[in-house]
Amino acid sequence: MVTWNEAASREEGAAQARALFVQTFGAEPAGVWSAPGRVNVIGEHVDYNGGPCLPIALPHRAYVAVALRDDRLVRLVSPQTADAVDVLDLDRVAPRGSEGEVRNWAAYLVGVAWALEQAGYGPLPGFDVALWNCVPRGGGLSSSAALECSMAVALDELAGLGLAGGADAPNEEGRKILVDACRRAENEIAGANTGGLDQTASLRCAGGHALELDCRDMSTALIPFDLAAQDLELLVIDTRAKHSLNDGQYAARRADCEEAARILGVDLLVEVSDLDSALGSLEEERLRMRVRHVVSEIARTGAFVEILKEGPLEGERLGVAGALLTDSHESLRDDYEVTCPELDVAVEAALAAGAHGARMTGGGFGGSAIALVDAGSGTRVAEAVAGAFERAGFTEPHFMIAVPEGPAGREA
Repeated sequence: MVTWNEAASREEGAAQARALFVQTFGAEPAGVWSAPGRVNVIGEHVDYNGGPCLPIALPHRAYVAVALRDDRLVRLVSPQTADAVDVLDLDRVAPRGSEGEVRNWAAYLVGVAWALEQAGYGPLPGFDVALWNCVPRGGGLSSSAALECSMAVALDELAGLGLAGGADAPNEEGRKILVDACRRAENEIAGANTGGLDQTASLRCAGGHALELDCRDMSTALIPFDLAAQDLELLVIDTRAKHSLNDGQYAARRADCEEAARILGVDLLVEVSDLDSALGSLEEERLRMRVRHVVSEIARTGAFVEILKEGPLEGERLGVAGALLTDSHESLRDDYEVTCPELDVAVEAALAAGAHGARMTGGGFGGSAIALVDAGSGTRVAEAVAGAFERAGFTEPHFMIAVPEGPAGREA
C-alpha cells in the first residue's frame, strides 16, 4: 500500500481559499487566483549557469483569495495559521537580513508586492489574502514559486498592471516581468538564491507540453509531452527528506559555478564549448566536478529535447531518453553532490523495478525524484520504492503521477 499525493480539483482549491478568506476576514474576496508547482524533467542546476531546462507544470497548485485594501497593510492567513493572522506593512518590508525582513511563508507573498514596486509598478495598495496550497511543501516541487506566482497574477489583475494576460492567452513579455518579480522576491525577501526556472514554469507552462527554457535570455518553446498517448507515465517520488534551499548548500554550489566561470573567463558556464580544456584549466577538483556536471547536463538536456522533437518515446528513442535521465542523476550525485541517501535509493529502486530512467529533480538535498515508467506500472514501481525505503529505515515516501498542466491565472 502506497500513499498518493492527489491534487485538488481547481474548483475545490478555489472554494477552499474563498471559504478561508470569508471565515477570516468576514467578506468576499475580489477573486481567487492559482499557480502550479513544477517538475523539471531534465536540466538541473543549469538555470543560473545560462543552460536549458525542461520543466512541466503540475496539477498541484497554490490558491490565493485576495481583496485590495485602502491602506498599505497586508493581512495573510493559511490553514496552518488560521488562528493567527499575519499583519505586515508594505512600507516596512525589506530584504532578508535587514530590519523589516519577513519570515516564513509570508515572505513569498509580500515579497512579490515589494519586488513589483522595486521594478516601478507601484505604489501598490495593501491587501488581504487567504492561501490554500496543495503543492507538497519541502518536496522540491517548487511550492514557493507557486505561492509567488499566484500572488503575482492576483496583484497584476487587481492593481491593473496588465502584464499577465489570461492563462489561455498569456502575455509572454508581461509574464517575463512577473517572473523577474517573483524571482527577486525569492532571492531577496525569502533569502533563497534560486534562478528563474521555477517561476518561469509556473507562469509560462502549458497543458500537455514541456517548456523548453533557454536561461540565457529566458526564451521558451513548448514541446509536446503527452506521455499517456505513448503508454508512459512520469512517476514523482516525494522522498519526504528535509528539503531547503536557504541552508547554504544551494548558495555554495552557485558560488562554485560563478568562481569557475571567472577562472575560465566566461560570463556563464553555458559558454564553455570545450569541456576537457575547461577541466584542465581548473586546479580545484571541486570546481572541476561542478563544471563537469553543468556542461554535461546542458548537453543531456539538448539531446533529450531533440528526442522529443523527433517523435514518440518508443524503441531506441525511449531507451536513450531513459539513459539521459539516469545519467543526469549520477552526475548530480557524483559531480554536483546534491543528492541524499533517500534520493539515491528512490532512483535505484525505481530502475530495478523496470523504470526506463530516473533522476532526482529540483534543488536536491532531499525533495523528489522522477521515474519514466510504462503506463499502468506506476503503482508497482511505487510499491518497490516504498519497500526499499522501509528496509532502509527511511520515512515513508509519497507519490504522484505528473501530468503537464497550465500556468498561473484566475480561477474565480
